[in-house]
Amino acid sequence: MIYVKGECGGKMIEKKVRVDFRLGDKIVVFEDVPVGICLACGERLYDAKVVKAMEYLARGRAKAIKIISVPVMEFSYAR
Repeated sequence: MIYVKGECGGKMIEKKVRVDFRLGDKIVVFEDVPVGICLACGERLYDAKVVKAMEYLARGRAKAIKIISVPVMEFSYAR
């Protein structure tokens, strides 16, 4: 599917991407998520059905295909 224009007026194409999805304190990584991406500015446009599906799955409605470890760091400027 090709979208006509992004917010900036650029052409959008459909790609499959990795999404780090947050639901409260939970982070779920989804692979191969369809999204419209603007070729000019990089804006991402998710279909509402896709977002609802990620919410449903993130609530534990599906079994994970793998588990990864993610470090959590406090941000501070290095001087």
